[in-house]
Amino acid sequence: MSVKYFFLSDGWTVGRVWEFGGLWNVNAWRREPEILCQNLCILEHGEKLWLYRVEDAVLMVEVKPTPNASPESAKTIGQVVLKRLITAEQVIERLKTAQTVLNQSAE
Repeated sequence: MSVKYFFLSDGWTVGRVWEFGGLWNVNAWRREPEILCQNLCILEHGEKLWLYRVEDAVLMVEVKPTPNASPESAKTIGQVVLKRLITAEQVIERLKTAQTVLNQSAE
């Protein structure tokens, strides 16, 4: 089983999830899709982008501002954004070129 990744900005959350047959169907799969924050983020232009890992069955995720997102986010981005997933190799390349990489370890 391979995994895929995406970066998600602080103040944003995952909405709908797509798999090979269309929208993720919890009744058919008998579970939610596996989407896990990896406690690793990069800083780009003053914005924290958190690394998320998803299972191979997931093709695409919808992301949207959280209800408590900053007023600036709510004004500039009122719609959802569909995130294309990336491979582990693409994550490594992104980490190598990031301005700053932070590891938020559990305490």
